[in-house]
Amino acid sequence: MKVTTAVFPVAGMGTRFLPVTKANPKEMLPIVDKPLIQYAAEEAINAGITELVFVTSSSKRAIEDHFDKNYELEAELEKKGRNDLLELVRNVVPEGVSCAYVRQAEALGLGHAVLCAAPVVRNNPFAVILADDLIDGGNQGCMTQMVDQFEKHGCSILAVEDIDPAETEKYGIVGASAVSKGVSRVNSIIEKPHPDEAQSTLAVVGRYILTPAIFDYLRIQGRGAGGEIQLTDAIASLLKDEQILAYKFKGKRYDCGSKLGYLQATVEYALKHPTLQDEFKSYLQSYCPPF
Repeated sequence: MKVTTAVFPVAGMGTRFLPVTKANPKEMLPIVDKPLIQYAAEEAINAGITELVFVTSSSKRAIEDHFDKNYELEAELEKKGRNDLLELVRNVVPEGVSCAYVRQAEALGLGHAVLCAAPVVRNNPFAVILADDLIDGGNQGCMTQMVDQFEKHGCSILAVEDIDPAETEKYGIVGASAVSKGVSRVNSIIEKPHPDEAQSTLAVVGRYILTPAIFDYLRIQGRGAGGEIQLTDAIASLLKDEQILAYKFKGKRYDCGSKLGYLQATVEYALKHPTLQDEFKSYLQSYCPPF
């Protein structure tokens, strides 16, 4: 089966970025000239995904507005002959791609957010993309790589990377055995273990492809770490009945849920921007030692 649907859990409050996230969704924070959520959507679209499902809250209307048409803006740009900007605005959602919005009424965790999308996803495999994990995959995005792996293996796939052993309490950690280069069979998974209890340093990051069977486990999943319904716990249950693979993606991840990671992404993306890179590099060189 093809993966044509991606779920974007975007209902979180973004408390690490207060006060800017008091009225603005964290996912709308810009990296140079595009918001985080647009980078995530483009990664999905480039992987052949045509249905974008946003799990939102009452304070996230800006996300809906961003992916909606703005007839007044388009008319004004057309009137002024700004066809370059008009094309950018119109292509936020390319032709053939649809958007759906589902409300998460309570902040009950990532697992609950994914479960909220079940009526839209139906009985199909689907991707889950966390926008604050910005991944630069170069010529082939992380989700494109994962879709390719899904088409080879036909089972749930988790994007993973090696982390500092001291940081295991921030991630879901897998125990896995190698299958092929970059691909491992998941033997166990646990949410945010203490470094002394972590089975490895292989951490799950914000990209998943899941079979619809995950919904059966999420419906009965009790609350776990932080008093929330953890997607990791449901994956651990699914693992008893289905093969799950861990995939070490090619690319660089920026943790844009943290201020430092967000700033790092902003600088590095600016240094690659087609119209800003030279001027921005000159500015940095004047501000700090040459690099």
